[in-house]
Order: sequence, then C-alpha cells, then structure tokens
Amino acid sequence: MGFKCGIVGLPNVGKSTLFNALTETAAAQAANYPFCTIEPNVGEVAVPDPRLDVLAKLAKSAATVPTRLSFVDIAGLVRGASKGEGLGNQFLANIREVDAIAHVVRCFADPDVTHVTGAIDPIADIETIETELMLADLESLERRIEPLEKRARGSDKDAKDARETLDLINRALALLREGKPARLVECSAEEKRAFSRLGLLSWKPVLYVCNVDEASATGGNEYSRKVEERARQEGAAAIVISAKIESEIAILHPQEREEYLEAIGLTVPGLNRLILAGYQLLDLVTYFTAGPKQAAAWTVTRGTKAPQAAGVIHTDFERGFIRAETITYDDYAALGGEAGAREAGKMRLEGKDYVVADGDVMHFRFAT
Repeated sequence: MGFKCGIVGLPNVGKSTLFNALTETAAAQAANYPFCTIEPNVGEVAVPDPRLDVLAKLAKSAATVPTRLSFVDIAGLVRGASKGEGLGNQFLANIREVDAIAHVVRCFADPDVTHVTGAIDPIADIETIETELMLADLESLERRIEPLEKRARGSDKDAKDARETLDLINRALALLREGKPARLVECSAEEKRAFSRLGLLSWKPVLYVCNVDEASATGGNEYSRKVEERARQEGAAAIVISAKIESEIAILHPQEREEYLEAIGLTVPGLNRLILAGYQLLDLVTYFTAGPKQAAAWTVTRGTKAPQAAGVIHTDFERGFIRAETITYDDYAALGGEAGAREAGKMRLEGKDYVVADGDVMHFRFAT
C-alpha cells in the first residue's frame, strides 16, 4: 500500500529544488534502509520516527525498516491548465493519481529568479493553481449530471445510488461555483468516502509549503505569514522551508548536517517536517513489529482494523487473521520490551474489530 503526496507549484517557485533535495535524501537513506526505489519523478523517503530505534534496541533487532512516503514531482502548471494549456492535461492526470497535494508557494524575492507573473504574490499564486483544479472539477461534475438524473428517476437501488451521488455533486458544485474548493464541503465520515470516489482534484487535502529565502528559514517572513493565515482560514496546514538550504543539507554527511543546522538555528531539517506533515495530511498512523530479525514501522490510514493492518505486511496475515497481540509503544518502552509488558499485564489480545492506534506494537496470530 503506497501513499503519494504530489508536489505542485507554478514555475520558478522552488518546486524542483525541493523535490531534488527529497530524492538526494532518499538516495542517502538507501545506504541504511532496503527497498528504497527512486523513479525519475518519484522520491520515496523514510518517515522519521525515533520510536523505531528505541524498539529495535529493546528487541535487539538486527535491522530497522522505517515506513515510507512517496513524493511525486508533478508537471509544472500554467494558467489554462484545465483547458489543456502547457502541460495541463499531464498536470491534471498526475494530480488524480496522488492522495494529497504539497503546494509549493514562492515566498522569497530574488531578482535573478524571474516570477511567472512578474510579481511576488503567494496568495495570487495559490489561487492560480486552485482555480485550475476547481475549473477541471466543475467541468467533470457538470458532465455527470444529465446521465445521473436519468438514472435517478427509477425506483430501484441503482436509482437510489444515483440520487445520493447527485446530492453530493450538487453540494460540491454549489461551492465550486462560489470559487471554493470541494474539500470545504461539510459532510459525514460516510459521505467523505463517497466524495473521495468522485475523483475531484480540489477535494484532495492540501499542505502549503512556503519556500522562503535562507535568512527566513527559522522564522518565516511577510509572504509566508500571508500563506499561513490563508491556510488557517481554510483549515489547511502550512510549513516554512528553504528549498535552497534543504538542497545543501541533503548532500552533507549526518555529522556535518547537524553542525550546519545548529549554525543556522534549526533543530531538524525542513524536509523532515515536510515528510511528517505529509504523513499527517494523509491521516496516516504507524504501528510497529519488533523481533530479533528486524524492527519495522508500517503505515495504515486512521481507522484501519487489525486484519487489514496485518494485510499490509502480507495478504496471508489478513486472510487467516485470528488475533493480534498488542502493546502500546509507551508500555513497551517503559517496561523494557515485550517480556516486561507481558509480565505487567500490558499485552492485550485484540480481535477483528480492533482499530489500530498510532504506536501499537503488534504481533499477528494467523491460520495458514
């Protein structure tokens, strides 16, 4: 199960610099972690999680295998993308294939780097891309209405499904026609699942990545503050990062990296914050397995039940699921590992309806 975060942005906002830093990071990680694959436009990176090293030490694991997240470098966008301008069709097709969007916004002034519109205006930049996504959604939804209305006139289950889909579409259209993205539609958890099946581009969760100059890397600037305020108003997330600094950090030896970060007043690389923010944006949780061979982190969406979580490791685990021996990370760490937690009565046997929590350390029992 792979989760993908698409990196989008106008030309010359630092999108490629940021993506290249991610792929440099992924290449460096390949020395320590197995199965690190990099395609031309995909950087697959380990999700930083200090809990994994603690578990490996306690379980005396020979290796650690972190969970991973993919970032996809999406073709640049120009105004008119929804009508196929520039690489518009490719841009929209690529966005359909990702689970969330990391929207890189230019928040720096540099006379040597031209801006596509001639002025630094991060909010206008955001609206340019948002508008193209909304226009593509409008066209997509309006095409579906007539055939759905015909189906909705019946009295069978197909007609009922068509009426429910029409209701969702009309609610999305009402927002889109006001110039608001579909992700702002208020709906229940059940309706959210139905909305996701509509394949709307402006429904995907968004993280704004404020690309600032080196001097603003620790505290941001006037441009990034505008983006953060915009994100706050729409309930989105925003992080401040200097792609230039990240591209320099990515190629350093770990010891040099720490010294560099300390010198500029940062505690962790911005890319680590980006990876974690992408993970949170996708509403993912991590559970662990730990033993002599390896300590591993596994990714599932929040709300996943134990059998499906087991299936992430191997389909046989899900098919033959009996129960899951489960210890919280806090108990595992505080009590010195599995034996200590077991002795203290902190190991639980969970069944098929158990919803996996972030930090669970699990061992699956299954029938072959």
